[in-house]
Amino acid sequence: MTGTMEIRPITSADESEWRRLWTLYLEFYESRVPEEVYRSTLSRIAGEHEVGQASFYEPRGMLALVDGKPQGLVHYIYHRHGWKIEPVCYLQDLYASPDVRGTGVGRALIEAVYAQADADGCPSVYWMTQEFNATARKLYDRIATLTPFIKYSR
Repeated sequence: MTGTMEIRPITSADESEWRRLWTLYLEFYESRVPEEVYRSTLSRIAGEHEVGQASFYEPRGMLALVDGKPQGLVHYIYHRHGWKIEPVCYLQDLYASPDVRGTGVGRALIEAVYAQADADGCPSVYWMTQEFNATARKLYDRIATLTPFIKYSR
């Protein structure tokens, strides 16, 4: 990758760029959310968080800036787990702009979540992707372990 990359938490001042990136992510998955979800999600992501029960289920997020321009985002959530004492981390959304894919942005965002989860006492990080997302899965296969689980939803 050429240029400098910075990974940092999302703040309310990032609204327009965060919104742009998250909209592109949602479009990739042929999905949309109402305006109230944008407002609520950013409000919760940009809020102050401390590890503890009150902060579980509150989404958190980081941006990847390449040469000062937001080019990627990640959203993640800590939650309790019935098989563990410590909370676990669900990496919910990961997006890198098409022009920076393959340059390390996705890896840097995942590794930033790993580091933050470790610092917050959440050693387990997991996520899902669609089976057809071959480009992302090449990265995931290098930095995580594929599990045999299948997701069901109501």
